[in-house]
Amino acid sequence: MTEHPEQPRRPHYTEHDLQREVSELESQSATAARIFDLRRIIGGLFVVYGVIVTITGITDSQAAIDKAEGVNINLWTGIGMLLLGVFFLAWLKLRPTPPPLPPKGLPEEKGAE
Repeated sequence: MTEHPEQPRRPHYTEHDLQREVSELESQSATAARIFDLRRIIGGLFVVYGVIVTITGITDSQAAIDKAEGVNINLWTGIGMLLLGVFFLAWLKLRPTPPPLPPKGLPEEKGAE
């Protein structure tokens, strides 16, 4: 037996292939992190619901306004939700998620192709 059990042989993978595959997975992971950023989800939901509640507030009857003691609560709540949603989306645009740092355990090979 010439092979060590701790080091299985992989003749079809080279070091370059492994590094390329790791880089692709890291970029996909970073893309997934940016897509599923909570600021995007929360901001989008607040904007959608804010539009719905604002439209409801604009079209409210006088009876609904009187029921809320003279305050058009749907209109004010909808505007507040819109502002909060726009705030989250602006925050996402101005401060995007930073890309992940490369792991310290793997040495970077420059020029290996």
